[in-house]
Amino acid sequence: MKYLKYALGIVAVLFITFLLFGLMKPKLYYECEIMVEKPVAESWAVTQDEEKMSEWLPGFLKIENVSGTPGTVGSVSNVYFEEEGQEIIIRETITEIVPEESISMSYASDFMDMDYRMTMTAINGKTKVSSSTTAMGNGIISKSLLAIMGNSIIDQEETNLMMLKKTIENNNKNYFPN
Repeated sequence: MKYLKYALGIVAVLFITFLLFGLMKPKLYYECEIMVEKPVAESWAVTQDEEKMSEWLPGFLKIENVSGTPGTVGSVSNVYFEEEGQEIIIRETITEIVPEESISMSYASDFMDMDYRMTMTAINGKTKVSSSTTAMGNGIISKSLLAIMGNSIIDQEETNLMMLKKTIENNNKNYFPN
């Protein structure tokens, strides 16, 4: 019985510590960037091409318009992903867009909400692609998990951008026919 009390005490302390992580760090903010060996116009076109999204967003299945005009401020879409055999739906709302320059979106899911911004800058015929993200867990458990998983979420964004770089640089689709 004495050992059971100690074990329960240890479990309680670990659980409280886990919850404290979420209270101390309820948001995760990070930035990433890549340099692409293609001009901004083509880089932008590739990122907006739904047919290419599965090449740089792991698990991407489809995007489905819910309201508004797709690709414009205020448009709302459901973005479908598959992860470990499960279909995940994330609600995307475009909050700002400057074609060939930047796009800002908010994402909502059961687990967390995200504010995401992608910016493209022309540099000597190449494109610097930068992203900035603020993620917030929905609930104390989600916030705690987010605080603990932060590095893996940042790693995933870096992987996505490296896959985007490859997708853009290997692009052979002509978005600007004469």
